[in-house]
Amino acid sequence: MSVPRAAADDRHPLDNPVRAALTGPHAHFAEHRGRVLRYPADVAPWVSVPDAPQAEDWADAAALAGPGGAVTITAFREPPPDDWEITFHAEGVQLVDGGIAAAPFPEAVRLGPADVPEMLDLVARTRPGPFLPRTVELGTYLGVRREGALVAMAGERLRPTGWSEISGVCTDESVRGQGLGGGLVLAVAHEIGERGETPFLHASATNTHAIRLYESLGFVLRRRTSFLSALVPGHPPTRLSGSGGVREAVVR
Repeated sequence: MSVPRAAADDRHPLDNPVRAALTGPHAHFAEHRGRVLRYPADVAPWVSVPDAPQAEDWADAAALAGPGGAVTITAFREPPPDDWEITFHAEGVQLVDGGIAAAPFPEAVRLGPADVPEMLDLVARTRPGPFLPRTVELGTYLGVRREGALVAMAGERLRPTGWSEISGVCTDESVRGQGLGGGLVLAVAHEIGERGETPFLHASATNTHAIRLYESLGFVLRRRTSFLSALVPGHPPTRLSGSGGVREAVVR
């Protein structure tokens, strides 16, 4: 599988995948103010600010999030203003397809909006990363059911042009060790490859178990990155149920 070429300005789309997605295949999701872009709050937590944000950019991000709202950034380069409360900051890794053997998974079933309550319940039990009521709209989600119950899933999130991020990988404790997570990752990667795109993913740098799994499947390190979430000064908004929480902003 060929790897997409870097942009003409040598800025690779995976260097700022949120911005690349929201100005590319996910442009129909984009909410924007000035130079700041974000997903709707019930779709994904990610916000994109310019590489060298000015005071007006932070003001626009604050306006989009609202008083007390969270602004969650990946691949950030500049810290938020001093009066913003940083609630989460972690180092992460970005892995890309280094020759994985993508293939359909016999047990996999396609998941959709009707499955969201079960998907949110599985996320609440396993905490794989942020999964919100409309996250399923971002791409293909596949799952495994045992005796009718959803016990494992994986799907797509960020989609810069030519790429697609595998996310939401989780397996119920009762069926761990059976290869369901790896099988679903390879199945989602197969769907991505069928479109002529290349899979990638993120993980917390401390999540060595997940990193070992992904490397065993054929993913390789592309770069190290950082994740940050900060609150806009003001009173907090009403919390979305089933969100998975800010601390799950780094995915497995």
